[in-house]
Amino acid sequence: MFALQSAPPSLGPPAVTFVVLLVVGVVVGAVGSAVARRLSNPVSKYRLLYVGVLFPYALLAYGALALLGLGGAVSAALGVGAPVATHLADFVTLLAAGVVGLGAYGPTVRGVCAVRDIDLSTATALRQMARFVVGMSVLVTVAIAPLQGGGVGPFELVGVFAVLLVVGVGGAPWLIPLIRSTTDLDSETRDRLATLRERAGLDVRDAVALDTDDAETANVHVRGPPGYRRLFVTTTFLDRFDDATATALLAIQAGHVRTHLLAARIATVILAAVPLVAAVAGARRRWLLLGAALLVTVVGFWYTRRCIRRADDVAAERVDADAVADALERYADVHGMDPSRRRVPNPLSTNVPLGDRIDRLRTRASENSVAQG
Repeated sequence: MFALQSAPPSLGPPAVTFVVLLVVGVVVGAVGSAVARRLSNPVSKYRLLYVGVLFPYALLAYGALALLGLGGAVSAALGVGAPVATHLADFVTLLAAGVVGLGAYGPTVRGVCAVRDIDLSTATALRQMARFVVGMSVLVTVAIAPLQGGGVGPFELVGVFAVLLVVGVGGAPWLIPLIRSTTDLDSETRDRLATLRERAGLDVRDAVALDTDDAETANVHVRGPPGYRRLFVTTTFLDRFDDATATALLAIQAGHVRTHLLAARIATVILAAVPLVAAVAGARRRWLLLGAALLVTVVGFWYTRRCIRRADDVAAERVDADAVADALERYADVHGMDPSRRRVPNPLSTNVPLGDRIDRLRTRASENSVAQG
Protein backbone atom coordinates (compact mmCIF):
# COMPACT_ATOMS: atom_id res chain seq x y z
CA MET A 1 0.00 0.00 0.00
CA PHE A 2 2.90 2.34 0.76
CA ALA A 3 6.23 2.58 -0.98
CA LEU A 4 8.88 0.70 0.97
CA GLN A 5 11.86 1.52 -1.23
CA SER A 6 12.77 4.13 -3.81
CA ALA A 7 13.79 1.79 -6.61
CA PRO A 8 11.12 -0.55 -7.99
CA PRO A 9 11.87 -4.22 -7.32
CA SER A 10 12.37 -6.72 -10.09
CA LEU A 11 9.30 -8.63 -11.14
CA GLY A 12 10.80 -12.10 -10.69
CA PRO A 13 10.79 -12.62 -6.89
CA PRO A 14 7.28 -11.24 -6.23
CA ALA A 15 5.90 -13.13 -9.23
CA VAL A 16 7.38 -16.40 -7.97
CA THR A 17 6.02 -15.66 -4.50
CA PHE A 18 2.57 -15.04 -5.98
CA VAL A 19 2.63 -18.42 -7.73
CA VAL A 20 3.79 -20.16 -4.55
CA LEU A 21 1.09 -18.47 -2.48
CA LEU A 22 -1.52 -19.43 -5.05
CA VAL A 23 -0.47 -23.09 -5.09
CA VAL A 24 -0.33 -23.23 -1.28
CA GLY A 25 -3.74 -21.57 -1.15
CA VAL A 26 -5.23 -24.26 -3.38
CA VAL A 27 -3.76 -26.92 -1.10
CA VAL A 28 -5.03 -25.15 2.05
CA GLY A 29 -8.51 -24.86 0.54
CA ALA A 30 -8.56 -28.51 -0.53
CA VAL A 31 -7.34 -29.82 2.83
CA GLY A 32 -9.66 -27.50 4.75
CA SER A 33 -12.62 -28.60 2.65
CA ALA A 34 -11.81 -32.28 3.18
CA VAL A 35 -11.67 -31.74 6.94
CA ALA A 36 -14.83 -29.60 7.09
CA ARG A 37 -16.89 -32.19 5.19
CA ARG A 38 -16.05 -34.85 7.77
CA LEU A 39 -16.92 -32.80 10.84
CA SER A 40 -20.30 -32.47 12.50
CA ASN A 41 -22.41 -29.55 11.27
CA PRO A 42 -20.20 -29.14 8.17
CA VAL A 43 -21.91 -26.00 6.83
CA SER A 44 -20.95 -24.08 9.96
CA LYS A 45 -17.45 -25.50 9.73
CA TYR A 46 -17.14 -24.22 6.17
CA ARG A 47 -18.09 -20.76 7.40
CA LEU A 48 -15.38 -21.00 10.05
CA LEU A 49 -12.95 -22.15 7.36
CA TYR A 50 -13.67 -19.07 5.27
CA VAL A 51 -13.52 -16.59 8.15
CA GLY A 52 -10.78 -18.18 10.23
CA VAL A 53 -8.43 -19.61 7.59
CA LEU A 54 -8.98 -18.52 3.98
CA PHE A 55 -9.61 -14.82 4.61
CA PRO A 56 -6.58 -14.46 6.93
CA TYR A 57 -4.50 -16.34 4.36
CA ALA A 58 -5.53 -13.82 1.68
CA LEU A 59 -4.53 -10.99 4.05
CA LEU A 60 -1.19 -12.70 4.63
CA ALA A 61 -0.71 -12.96 0.88
CA TYR A 62 -1.44 -9.26 0.51
CA GLY A 63 1.14 -8.40 3.15
CA ALA A 64 3.80 -10.60 1.56
CA LEU A 65 3.18 -9.29 -1.95
CA ALA A 66 3.13 -5.68 -0.73
CA LEU A 67 6.44 -6.13 1.08
CA LEU A 68 8.01 -7.66 -2.03
CA GLY A 69 6.67 -4.81 -4.19
CA LEU A 70 4.64 -6.83 -6.69
CA GLY A 71 2.50 -3.85 -7.68
CA GLY A 72 5.49 -1.54 -8.11
CA ALA A 73 7.28 -4.15 -10.19
CA VAL A 74 4.28 -4.55 -12.50
CA SER A 75 3.91 -0.77 -12.85
CA ALA A 76 7.61 -0.46 -13.69
CA ALA A 77 7.42 -3.32 -16.20
CA LEU A 78 4.50 -1.59 -17.94
CA GLY A 79 6.36 1.72 -17.97
CA VAL A 80 3.61 3.57 -16.12
CA GLY A 81 4.68 6.87 -14.62
CA ALA A 82 3.69 8.63 -11.41
CA PRO A 83 1.17 9.24 -9.97
CA VAL A 84 -0.77 6.56 -11.86
CA ALA A 85 1.91 3.99 -11.06
CA THR A 86 1.26 4.26 -7.33
CA HIS A 87 -2.45 3.58 -7.68
CA LEU A 88 -1.87 0.84 -10.24
CA ALA A 89 0.57 -0.80 -7.81
CA ASP A 90 -2.07 -0.76 -5.07
CA PHE A 91 -4.68 -2.26 -7.39
CA VAL A 92 -2.36 -4.99 -8.67
CA THR A 93 -1.34 -6.01 -5.14
CA LEU A 94 -4.93 -6.11 -3.93
CA LEU A 95 -6.05 -8.03 -7.00
CA ALA A 96 -3.21 -10.53 -6.69
CA ALA A 97 -4.10 -11.20 -3.06
CA GLY A 98 -7.71 -11.63 -4.14
CA VAL A 99 -6.66 -14.17 -6.77
CA VAL A 100 -4.79 -16.09 -4.08
CA GLY A 101 -7.99 -16.05 -2.04
CA LEU A 102 -9.93 -17.31 -5.06
CA GLY A 103 -7.43 -20.14 -5.45
CA ALA A 104 -8.02 -21.18 -1.86
CA TYR A 105 -11.79 -20.82 -2.24
CA GLY A 106 -12.10 -22.85 -5.44
CA PRO A 107 -11.51 -26.34 -3.96
CA THR A 108 -14.18 -25.73 -1.31
CA VAL A 109 -17.07 -25.17 -3.73
CA ARG A 110 -17.82 -28.82 -4.46
CA GLY A 111 -17.68 -29.67 -0.77
CA VAL A 112 -20.12 -26.90 0.17
CA CYS A 113 -22.47 -27.98 -2.62
CA ALA A 114 -22.32 -31.58 -1.39
CA VAL A 115 -23.13 -30.82 2.24
CA ARG A 116 -25.86 -28.34 1.28
CA ASP A 117 -27.19 -30.49 -1.57
CA ILE A 118 -27.18 -27.65 -4.09
CA ASP A 119 -26.18 -27.57 -7.75
CA LEU A 120 -23.59 -24.82 -8.20
CA SER A 121 -20.67 -25.27 -10.56
CA THR A 122 -17.20 -24.25 -9.47
CA ALA A 123 -16.88 -22.03 -12.55
CA THR A 124 -20.05 -20.13 -11.66
CA ALA A 125 -19.00 -19.71 -8.03
CA LEU A 126 -15.55 -18.46 -9.03
CA ARG A 127 -17.01 -16.09 -11.59
CA GLN A 128 -19.32 -14.57 -8.98
CA MET A 129 -16.53 -14.30 -6.43
CA ALA A 130 -14.15 -12.85 -9.03
CA ARG A 131 -16.57 -9.98 -9.63
CA PHE A 132 -16.56 -9.30 -5.90
CA VAL A 133 -12.73 -9.42 -5.74
CA VAL A 134 -12.27 -7.06 -8.70
CA GLY A 135 -14.90 -4.66 -7.38
CA MET A 136 -13.40 -4.58 -3.89
CA SER A 137 -9.90 -4.09 -5.32
CA VAL A 138 -11.10 -1.04 -7.24
CA LEU A 139 -13.00 0.40 -4.29
CA VAL A 140 -10.13 -0.07 -1.84
CA THR A 141 -7.65 1.41 -4.32
CA VAL A 142 -9.81 4.50 -4.64
CA ALA A 143 -10.35 4.67 -0.86
CA ILE A 144 -6.64 4.59 0.01
CA ALA A 145 -5.60 7.02 -2.71
CA PRO A 146 -5.53 9.99 -0.27
CA LEU A 147 -2.97 8.13 1.87
CA GLN A 148 -0.39 8.07 -0.90
CA GLY A 149 0.77 11.64 -0.38
CA GLY A 150 3.12 10.60 2.42
CA GLY A 151 3.56 12.09 5.86
CA VAL A 152 0.78 10.01 7.39
CA GLY A 153 1.55 8.93 10.96
CA PRO A 154 0.07 5.92 12.73
CA PHE A 155 -2.66 7.87 14.53
CA GLU A 156 -3.54 9.82 11.39
CA LEU A 157 -3.77 6.45 9.66
CA VAL A 158 -6.23 5.24 12.28
CA GLY A 159 -8.29 8.39 11.74
CA VAL A 160 -8.31 7.92 7.98
CA PHE A 161 -9.18 4.23 8.45
CA ALA A 162 -12.09 5.19 10.70
CA VAL A 163 -13.39 7.70 8.16
CA LEU A 164 -13.07 5.19 5.32
CA LEU A 165 -14.81 2.51 7.37
CA VAL A 166 -17.72 4.77 8.25
CA VAL A 167 -18.01 6.10 4.71
CA GLY A 168 -17.77 2.57 3.29
CA VAL A 169 -20.54 1.26 5.50
CA GLY A 170 -22.63 4.37 4.95
CA GLY A 171 -22.16 4.06 1.20
CA ALA A 172 -23.04 0.37 1.15
CA PRO A 173 -26.48 0.98 -0.47
CA TRP A 174 -24.66 2.20 -3.58
CA LEU A 175 -21.53 0.06 -3.38
CA ILE A 176 -23.07 -3.39 -2.90
CA PRO A 177 -24.91 -3.39 -6.27
CA LEU A 178 -21.56 -2.68 -7.95
CA ILE A 179 -19.92 -5.86 -6.65
CA ARG A 180 -22.90 -8.21 -6.39
CA SER A 181 -25.30 -9.49 -9.05
CA THR A 182 -28.75 -7.98 -8.69
CA THR A 183 -32.10 -8.66 -10.31
CA ASP A 184 -35.17 -6.52 -10.85
CA LEU A 185 -38.19 -7.04 -8.62
CA ASP A 186 -41.55 -7.26 -10.30
CA SER A 187 -44.48 -5.25 -8.97
CA GLU A 188 -46.03 -8.25 -7.18
CA THR A 189 -42.81 -9.00 -5.30
CA ARG A 190 -42.34 -5.34 -4.39
CA ASP A 191 -45.86 -5.23 -2.99
CA ARG A 192 -45.22 -8.41 -1.03
CA LEU A 193 -42.01 -7.03 0.42
CA ALA A 194 -43.71 -3.77 1.36
CA THR A 195 -46.41 -5.70 3.22
CA LEU A 196 -43.87 -7.90 5.00
CA ARG A 197 -41.76 -4.88 6.00
CA GLU A 198 -44.81 -3.17 7.46
CA ARG A 199 -45.69 -6.26 9.49
CA ALA A 200 -42.08 -6.52 10.69
CA GLY A 201 -41.82 -2.84 11.60
CA LEU A 202 -38.86 -2.37 9.26
CA ASP A 203 -38.55 1.14 7.83
CA VAL A 204 -36.32 1.36 4.75
CA ARG A 205 -36.28 3.54 1.69
CA ASP A 206 -36.25 0.75 -0.90
CA ALA A 207 -35.22 -2.83 -1.53
CA VAL A 208 -32.72 -4.52 -3.84
CA ALA A 209 -32.73 -8.22 -4.72
CA LEU A 210 -29.38 -10.02 -4.91
CA ASP A 211 -29.32 -12.91 -7.37
CA THR A 212 -28.47 -16.08 -5.42
CA ASP A 213 -30.50 -18.69 -7.29
CA ASP A 214 -27.38 -20.80 -7.92
CA ALA A 215 -25.84 -20.51 -4.46
CA GLU A 216 -29.23 -20.69 -2.66
CA THR A 217 -28.24 -18.36 0.18
CA ALA A 218 -31.35 -16.95 1.83
CA ASN A 219 -30.06 -13.80 3.50
CA VAL A 220 -31.39 -10.34 4.26
CA HIS A 221 -29.52 -7.23 5.44
CA VAL A 222 -30.22 -3.55 5.99
CA ARG A 223 -27.47 -1.13 5.05
CA GLY A 224 -27.14 2.61 4.82
CA PRO A 225 -27.39 5.75 6.95
CA PRO A 226 -30.62 6.96 8.58
CA GLY A 227 -32.86 8.38 5.91
CA TYR A 228 -31.47 6.12 3.21
CA ARG A 229 -31.53 2.62 4.55
CA ARG A 230 -31.76 0.02 1.83
CA LEU A 231 -32.94 -3.56 2.26
CA PHE A 232 -30.83 -6.17 0.49
CA VAL A 233 -32.70 -9.43 0.12
CA THR A 234 -31.61 -12.48 -1.84
CA THR A 235 -33.80 -14.14 -4.43
CA THR A 236 -33.55 -17.38 -2.45
CA PHE A 237 -34.97 -15.59 0.60
CA LEU A 238 -38.00 -14.55 -1.43
CA ASP A 239 -38.47 -18.02 -2.95
CA ARG A 240 -37.83 -20.34 0.00
CA PHE A 241 -39.49 -18.55 2.92
CA ASP A 242 -43.20 -18.16 3.44
CA ASP A 243 -44.65 -14.87 4.63
CA ALA A 244 -44.55 -15.78 8.33
CA THR A 245 -40.89 -16.80 8.23
CA ALA A 246 -39.89 -13.82 6.09
CA THR A 247 -41.73 -11.42 8.40
CA ALA A 248 -39.96 -12.78 11.48
CA LEU A 249 -36.53 -12.54 9.83
CA LEU A 250 -37.26 -9.00 8.69
CA ALA A 251 -38.35 -8.16 12.24
CA ILE A 252 -34.91 -9.29 13.44
CA GLN A 253 -33.37 -6.87 10.95
CA ALA A 254 -35.60 -4.14 12.37
CA GLY A 255 -34.21 -5.06 15.77
CA HIS A 256 -30.66 -4.76 14.43
CA VAL A 257 -31.46 -1.24 13.25
CA ARG A 258 -33.07 -0.27 16.54
CA THR A 259 -30.19 -1.61 18.66
CA HIS A 260 -27.55 -0.07 16.34
CA LEU A 261 -25.77 -3.41 15.96
CA LEU A 262 -23.68 -2.38 12.95
CA ALA A 263 -22.62 0.87 14.62
CA ALA A 264 -21.51 -1.09 17.70
CA ARG A 265 -19.31 -3.32 15.57
CA ILE A 266 -17.74 -0.36 13.78
CA ALA A 267 -17.11 1.47 17.05
CA THR A 268 -15.45 -1.61 18.52
CA VAL A 269 -13.03 -1.90 15.61
CA ILE A 270 -12.12 1.81 15.70
CA LEU A 271 -11.75 2.08 19.48
CA ALA A 272 -9.66 -1.08 19.69
CA ALA A 273 -7.42 0.14 16.85
CA VAL A 274 -6.25 3.25 18.75
CA PRO A 275 -4.35 1.53 21.63
CA LEU A 276 -3.27 -1.28 19.31
CA VAL A 277 -1.64 1.14 16.87
CA ALA A 278 -0.07 3.05 19.76
CA ALA A 279 1.49 -0.18 21.04
CA VAL A 280 2.79 -1.17 17.61
CA ALA A 281 4.14 2.36 17.06
CA GLY A 282 6.39 1.92 20.08
CA ALA A 283 4.59 4.01 22.68
CA ARG A 284 5.47 3.52 26.34
CA ARG A 285 3.66 0.90 28.40
CA ARG A 286 3.15 -1.25 25.32
CA TRP A 287 1.70 -4.19 27.24
CA LEU A 288 -0.77 -1.90 28.96
CA LEU A 289 -1.90 -0.59 25.59
CA LEU A 290 -2.22 -4.11 24.18
CA GLY A 291 -4.28 -5.04 27.23
CA ALA A 292 -6.49 -2.00 26.65
CA ALA A 293 -7.02 -3.03 23.02
CA LEU A 294 -7.98 -6.53 24.13
CA LEU A 295 -10.32 -5.15 26.80
CA VAL A 296 -12.05 -2.86 24.31
CA THR A 297 -12.44 -5.77 21.91
CA VAL A 298 -13.91 -8.10 24.55
CA VAL A 299 -16.32 -5.44 25.85
CA GLY A 300 -17.30 -4.42 22.32
CA PHE A 301 -17.95 -8.00 21.25
CA TRP A 302 -20.00 -8.57 24.43
CA TYR A 303 -22.07 -5.52 23.57
CA THR A 304 -22.66 -6.67 19.99
CA ARG A 305 -23.86 -10.05 21.28
CA ARG A 306 -26.18 -8.16 23.63
CA CYS A 307 -27.49 -6.18 20.65
CA ILE A 308 -28.26 -9.43 18.83
CA ARG A 309 -30.27 -10.74 21.79
CA ARG A 310 -32.08 -7.42 22.13
CA ALA A 311 -32.88 -7.52 18.40
CA ASP A 312 -34.41 -10.97 18.88
CA ASP A 313 -36.50 -9.51 21.70
CA VAL A 314 -37.65 -6.68 19.44
CA ALA A 315 -38.71 -9.21 16.82
CA ALA A 316 -40.44 -11.36 19.45
CA GLU A 317 -42.45 -8.39 20.66
CA ARG A 318 -43.49 -7.70 17.07
CA VAL A 319 -44.40 -11.17 15.78
CA ASP A 320 -44.22 -13.58 18.79
CA ALA A 321 -41.19 -15.39 20.20
CA ASP A 322 -42.18 -18.82 18.89
CA ALA A 323 -42.57 -17.39 15.37
CA VAL A 324 -39.06 -15.92 15.52
CA ALA A 325 -37.63 -19.22 16.80
CA ASP A 326 -39.42 -21.08 14.01
CA ALA A 327 -37.99 -18.65 11.46
CA LEU A 328 -34.44 -19.17 12.73
CA GLU A 329 -34.88 -22.93 12.57
CA ARG A 330 -36.20 -22.62 9.03
CA TYR A 331 -33.22 -20.41 8.14
CA ALA A 332 -30.84 -23.06 9.45
CA ASP A 333 -32.69 -25.79 7.56
CA VAL A 334 -32.51 -23.94 4.24
CA HIS A 335 -28.76 -23.52 4.64
CA GLY A 336 -28.22 -27.11 5.78
CA MET A 337 -26.99 -26.08 9.24
CA ASP A 338 -27.51 -27.60 12.65
CA PRO A 339 -28.10 -24.69 15.07
CA SER A 340 -24.97 -24.56 17.21
CA ARG A 341 -24.93 -24.06 20.97
CA ARG A 342 -22.25 -23.11 23.49
CA ARG A 343 -22.20 -23.81 27.21
CA VAL A 344 -19.67 -21.01 27.74
CA PRO A 345 -19.91 -17.86 25.56
CA ASN A 346 -16.90 -17.12 23.39
CA PRO A 347 -15.64 -13.66 24.48
CA LEU A 348 -14.02 -13.12 21.08
CA SER A 349 -17.17 -13.81 19.07
CA THR A 350 -19.40 -11.07 17.71
CA ASN A 351 -22.30 -13.47 17.20
CA VAL A 352 -24.59 -15.53 19.41
CA PRO A 353 -24.83 -19.22 18.42
CA LEU A 354 -28.03 -19.82 16.51
CA GLY A 355 -29.13 -22.66 18.77
CA ASP A 356 -28.71 -20.49 21.86
CA ARG A 357 -30.86 -17.80 20.28
CA ILE A 358 -33.57 -20.34 19.46
CA ASP A 359 -33.51 -21.81 22.97
CA ARG A 360 -33.75 -18.35 24.50
CA LEU A 361 -36.75 -17.48 22.34
CA ARG A 362 -38.47 -20.78 23.19
CA THR A 363 -37.94 -20.08 26.89
CA ARG A 364 -39.38 -16.61 26.48
CA ALA A 365 -42.42 -17.98 24.64
CA SER A 366 -42.95 -20.60 27.38
CA GLU A 367 -42.70 -17.99 30.11
CA ASN A 368 -45.18 -15.74 28.30
CA SER A 369 -47.56 -18.67 27.92
CA VAL A 370 -47.38 -19.45 31.65
CA ALA A 371 -47.85 -15.78 32.56
CA GLN A 372 -50.91 -15.51 30.33
CA GLY A 373 -52.34 -18.82 31.54
